Amino acid sequence: MINSWIEVPANSDFPLQNLPFGIFSVNGDAPCVGVRIGDHVIDLSMLMELGYFDGLVIPESTVFHQKTLNNFIALGKSTTLGVRQRVMDLLKEGNSKLRDYPDDRNEVVKHISKVKMHLPVQIGDYTDFYSSIEHATNVGTMFRDPANALLPNWKHLPVGYHGRTSSIVVSGTDIIRPKGQFKPEGHENPSFGATRLLDFELEMGFIVGKNTEMGENVAAMNAEDYIFGFVLFNDWSARDIQSWEYVPLGPFLGKNFASTMSAWVVTIEAIENYRTNSPIQDVEIFDYLKTTGKRTFDIKLEVALKPVNSDKEMLLCKSNFKYLYWNISQQLAHHTINGCPINVGDLYASGTISGSEPTSYGSMLELSWKGTKPILLHDGSERKFLHDGDTVIMRAYSEKDGVRIGFGECVGKILPAR
Repeated sequence: MINSWIEVPANSDFPLQNLPFGIFSVNGDAPCVGVRIGDHVIDLSMLMELGYFDGLVIPESTVFHQKTLNNFIALGKSTTLGVRQRVMDLLKEGNSKLRDYPDDRNEVVKHISKVKMHLPVQIGDYTDFYSSIEHATNVGTMFRDPANALLPNWKHLPVGYHGRTSSIVVSGTDIIRPKGQFKPEGHENPSFGATRLLDFELEMGFIVGKNTEMGENVAAMNAEDYIFGFVLFNDWSARDIQSWEYVPLGPFLGKNFASTMSAWVVTIEAIENYRTNSPIQDVEIFDYLKTTGKRTFDIKLEVALKPVNSDKEMLLCKSNFKYLYWNISQQLAHHTINGCPINVGDLYASGTISGSEPTSYGSMLELSWKGTKPILLHDGSERKFLHDGDTVIMRAYSEKDGVRIGFGECVGKILPAR
């Protein structure tokens, strides 16, 4: 167990072994690149200015004075991993190079309570997949024939759709209840107004770390070379708007009003020790989708709800990233097989991650089974879907041999429609 001279609270998501990257600002100053450890943020722009990155090849001297991570990520893994390793070395217990220089330390180390977090990347494109077989089966059972819950293509390719980047916000941003058209059951004509069936979707996402050219394919076996890191993701959904609009072209206004992303990007290298096998795929797939070895990760997921006018949260579900039928390598390989180019900062979300047990379902749609099984909360109220004033809190972490690598929180509070 490697420790830091910076105190890290027990069960923190951010031990020395994690060191995720994010964008922060202090007292209204310009945003810059930081690394999280425990309850502190390490200012990489000040480390650069003070000479702590001397010896590393960092071609852009202002790369840490940026409002997104894109320029930093674009330097390539050899550079980004070199920076992460240098920060790890500086913070290790017994290394006095930064610790014993209080003036430098005060410039570099910021308490998390003193900083404001920003969306960590400029997202050029966003694709949302539908990769949990349990979630797809549940939805197909509710809305179609239970005996044919999965559509014919589902086990042959990672289903996905192109989303909207302008409404992706950082954790802690309030979510305004959307308005749109919906058609209540038993009604002949649609209605217009604020959604009545607002939902969360428990997802993970990965950030692209390397560009490709138009016409280029990323092989599934090489896909991780193009992935910088992971975030926790809440793909908010207006189920009534979605169900009325999605035929024939798929999700639109029921999805693109808001998505919430965690503030810290956990590198794929930080969760290397938590690799595990993907679920067995029982249908023969094309060669471009085939992978070998452990291509997914044991990341525990949970969602809690803090009801309106309550300070106490209630756990709604527990799931795991490893439940995904289609892994990240297959998702990226499929996305590029037609020659679609990808760019640094692009975001790929997993789709709702549900398990086989009702307590592992990753949405209110499933937890309340389309509203037929209301959830009783600790304050005595019930929920079929989300109410104004409710706060949804998502968490994710991997844990093994006493080391916990976490993603922080992905939080959003629902405000009334405008």
